[in-house]
Amino acid sequence: MNVNELLFFGLFLVFILAILLIDLGVFNKKTHVISSKESLIWTIIWVLFALGFYVLVKTNGQLIHGITEFDQLKMIIDKFGHPIDYSGLNFEEALRLYKNNLSLEYITGYLIEKALSIDNVFVIMMIFMAFGIEKQYYHRVLFWGILGAVVMRFLFIFTASALIQEFVWTLYLFGGLLIYTGIKMFIGRNQEDKIDTANHPVVRFASKYFSVDPNYKGRKFFIKKNGKRFITPLFIVLLVIEFTDVIFAVDSVPAIFSITKDPYIVFFSNVFAIIGLRALFFLLMNAITYFHYLKVGLAVLLTFIGVKLIIHHWLKDIGFETIHSLYVVLGILGSSMIASLVFPKKQES
Repeated sequence: MNVNELLFFGLFLVFILAILLIDLGVFNKKTHVISSKESLIWTIIWVLFALGFYVLVKTNGQLIHGITEFDQLKMIIDKFGHPIDYSGLNFEEALRLYKNNLSLEYITGYLIEKALSIDNVFVIMMIFMAFGIEKQYYHRVLFWGILGAVVMRFLFIFTASALIQEFVWTLYLFGGLLIYTGIKMFIGRNQEDKIDTANHPVVRFASKYFSVDPNYKGRKFFIKKNGKRFITPLFIVLLVIEFTDVIFAVDSVPAIFSITKDPYIVFFSNVFAIIGLRALFFLLMNAITYFHYLKVGLAVLLTFIGVKLIIHHWLKDIGFETIHSLYVVLGILGSSMIASLVFPKKQES
């Protein structure tokens, strides 16, 4: 990172951390069950923040890398493979194209991550139910789980970016992984997922290396008994969610790299999507069963993204741009949701 990148990145993290602390320390100071109204308000707030960042990138995207001259702009475009032909253009014209494309990459990545995080909601719901966690503790676990996810996504994204810069063939590996995941998701779309709490690898690891109080009921992650520190079942659930997010990141992060090779845009789109997942979780808890074709849509989306990663050079040659990826993403997700409403799932007798 150069000084300008470090400054922009640092200000972004301060902003995100401040909003999260306000959320936890002011609006959710007392443990309570999150209502649909409250979750809807926070969902709208996080979507507005994400859209506001889109406007910032579109109008001042050069601030991310501190671009001030044409040679620097050319270097960034070439380094991250942005589909921009700057030949014959002056600095202002090329910069305008760059900011327009960068904002499209960000919003497309955000939509992909948001869509994939909906599938994550299914798994988190199962984790809470399997471990018998009371609803008033959901928000606390999700808050710390997502804060940890931000740190892990940072490490994953910038490591993956370094690998892509050094070894281009990594993109083909990611593409193959996404195609495999998409096909696997489609084949298992009607299977009922279950979580074996006793034999989960995280539970076995925690039970082996830490002292666990299995009978504790409450909001604390750690307690003391007779001078000895114990971890609680709530903390084990937090570890399980963190472990689950790592697995999801293996799919979602490479998916956004199919849209942009700029790790900052990948990270920004990831952060806004997963932070908004907390509010989205409570909003979708009761409504998610209505979108039964969404898993099919996500399977098709992952397969498309995987194919795009593998044939990205050919797509670039025929003029396939970022805006076309956005159209495809919206088309796949919109079709799956509309199909779910037009052809509702039959209730079992």
